[in-house]
Amino acid sequence: MSIKHATVRYTAMRLGVFVGCFFVIWALVYFRVLPAGLGESNLLWVLMLAIVISAPLSFVLLRKQRDAMSAKIAERVDHTKARLDSNRSQEDGLTR
Repeated sequence: MSIKHATVRYTAMRLGVFVGCFFVIWALVYFRVLPAGLGESNLLWVLMLAIVISAPLSFVLLRKQRDAMSAKIAERVDHTKARLDSNRSQEDGLTR
């Protein structure tokens, strides 16, 4: 799996957790299980709650995907560093 695919997959799953939290919280507010916001601030209230709840859920539920994405990023960085070192050593050999 490439770095692009790992990142897109993690991001999509993270967005899915947020959207799921948003709709669950919206339903709980709609049915008056959770208090509604003041006046017209109801949507903002639901968005803030969804962000606060989805962050730790994503941290726990998406650990495997986050680790896979991090491994691909680290692999790519190591590959780029090795290529830069190789280019530097070739340039040093030419200037001597």
